[in-house]
Amino acid sequence: MTEAEFQAELNRLRPTLMRFAVLQLRDEQSAEDAVQDTLLAALEGRERFSGRSQLKTWVVSILRNKIVDRIRQRSREAPLPEVSDNEAEDFDGLFEPDGHWADKPADWGDPAKSFEQGRFFEVLELCMKALPENLSRVFLMREVLEMETEEICKELAMSSSNCWVVLYRARMRLRECLQLKWFAQGVGSE
Repeated sequence: MTEAEFQAELNRLRPTLMRFAVLQLRDEQSAEDAVQDTLLAALEGRERFSGRSQLKTWVVSILRNKIVDRIRQRSREAPLPEVSDNEAEDFDGLFEPDGHWADKPADWGDPAKSFEQGRFFEVLELCMKALPENLSRVFLMREVLEMETEEICKELAMSSSNCWVVLYRARMRLRECLQLKWFAQGVGSE
């Protein structure tokens, strides 16, 4: 790949990188800075790109590291507030006393098929944006950035139990949102 082709491919990836960064950082300016730092690092480290993976995979891994750096910087500046019981959402109503669903969720069809549909990612992104910032951040750190729970707790100065509560709430809200905006529409089973 020539230098010009490499730069053109990075420019083509920029909107995808921005969406990912904005979703995680929730701040357009911080996201822009992280993407710029990523593109600069990719250009400066071009010789380290061996071609064993797709360029997109390599650049996204650089962006993930830049995002983690920004989250660490933010956590040193102002820790996330603990989730208190009076803010707690009542998910207990969704379950029977024996732990089974009160109303069984609708059939989601073939999840792999939904995952392949581009519109699914648009709906997922909308659902992620609808999450409160602290729920979204912890969920993305765990599930997208693949950070260990202990590392998340350390970075965000939160207790392990609070982290698990936040992850539970994020997953439940995402499940509800996807149920309403994707699977209840019958789109996921097409």
